[in-house]
Amino acid sequence: MNIKRNSDSSDDIKSDNPFITYDIGLAASLITLGYKLIDVDKSNPRKSQFMFNRDEQTEKMVNKYWDDSLTLPARSFIDNLKMLKNRLYSIVD
Repeated sequence: MNIKRNSDSSDDIKSDNPFITYDIGLAASLITLGYKLIDVDKSNPRKSQFMFNRDEQTEKMVNKYWDDSLTLPARSFIDNLKMLKNRLYSIVD
């Protein structure tokens, strides 16, 4: 699997073991928290994979998202959600 990086490798803590999700809400939440989106895999026409750099806090933030205890700035979250939707529907592979 070829991983595209949006930052230089010095920012990558575990780029060889990315965090992958199919959930666009979780992906928008991670971006809002400052995680780098390193790739969007649209090879499956039914669902896309969002890949992020993983760090020591990733699992904790993901669990907070699923427990509904994650607090985010609402406007930033919505802006990031719109950005992901734009990437899904406007990028030609």
